[in-house]
Amino acid sequence: MRALYSKQLLFIIFGLQLVACSSAIRYSNAKTPPANSEANPEYYSEIGYASFYADSFVGKTTASGEIYDSNELTAAHRSLPFGTKLKVTNLDNQLTIIVRVNDRGPFVPSRIVDLSTRAAKELDMLQKGIVRVKIEVIK
Repeated sequence: MRALYSKQLLFIIFGLQLVACSSAIRYSNAKTPPANSEANPEYYSEIGYASFYADSFVGKTTASGEIYDSNELTAAHRSLPFGTKLKVTNLDNQLTIIVRVNDRGPFVPSRIVDLSTRAAKELDMLQKGIVRVKIEVIK
């Protein structure tokens, strides 16, 4: 009798596990991604820290396949599509430039964008090296 109950109990446990793994449609209250997200790059903006490329990167291939030129107004971003134009504002002095994403990075967690030397110069950040910026995708 005890063996029968053990088998029934195992059968019930197995059945519950099987039901738990079913592919039933599940509903959630999850909202669509906010407009200000990388999921919707047309309206993406972010505030954080910017740095700029070291001279040792000149002439090297970027993630997009372009050769890095420190005299171009370009930038690296972790996930925005290559070719995306960004308005970058130095929040210390309100200087603003437009750059084009052509590389991946920065690979330092506290930074949101790496800029070419020319872009950094136009934002007057060469002396500091790292400044707080706002980046906005523009059309």
